[in-house]
Amino acid sequence: MLKEVDFYYFSPTGGTKKVGQCLANALAKSAILHDFADKKHSAAPTAELSIIALPVFGGRIPAFAAQKLKLIDGKNKKAVAIVVYGNRAYEDALLELNNLAKESFNVIACGAFVAQHSMYPKLGEGRPDEADIEELNAFAALILRKLACGQNGEIKVPGNYPYKADFIAPATPVSSDSCCLCGKCAQACPTDAIAICAGKLTTDLSKCMLCMACVHACPNHARALPEPMQKQIQLMLDKYRSARRKNEIYI
Repeated sequence: MLKEVDFYYFSPTGGTKKVGQCLANALAKSAILHDFADKKHSAAPTAELSIIALPVFGGRIPAFAAQKLKLIDGKNKKAVAIVVYGNRAYEDALLELNNLAKESFNVIACGAFVAQHSMYPKLGEGRPDEADIEELNAFAALILRKLACGQNGEIKVPGNYPYKADFIAPATPVSSDSCCLCGKCAQACPTDAIAICAGKLTTDLSKCMLCMACVHACPNHARALPEPMQKQIQLMLDKYRSARRKNEIYI
């Protein structure tokens, strides 16, 4: 087991962080956390190994997180790149993350793991579960073995290039009458899309990426997707509920 790892992540509703933290716990005694939602610039890695964990938005990694990753000087240190998706598909996201991480890091392993869907929590509900954690532990063992052997070589992952079109938010979450204007949604929003002006809460669609951080942060559960959008998402995703998508690793 390593002494420590650098853990870079973007996890608006907690699923991606949970997956990445499980992997970090299996790899090292401690993890240096670098949250891309933090407004500050993320520091360069100091540990032997970094974990980079990003969620999948519409088959891509969030452009916001990609820009954050581009600013990090990885010093060509070794890294593990993983994407976390909500039991539908990860499409081009892992290839995109792998290609981007390789610009600054030496990527030695990649993976795609399932967590509860941020917009439709019934999809992937309860994941990562015990079986997922066992697979993360097994993945960590393979990574440690590769580090011990000093193995290198390019990691090839599935996906298409050019990547599919960027995910663009068609609408923003809205607040109900139970909103108390506490401002916690605005504080949680990584793109500063939410503001309170003249006693009213507004959301800038041009800045919103539908990461659902504001919904997750609301203490009164007053924040949600517009009802027509909720119905559309349920109609689109219900067919994936019965299938258990497998985690995939590349090492």
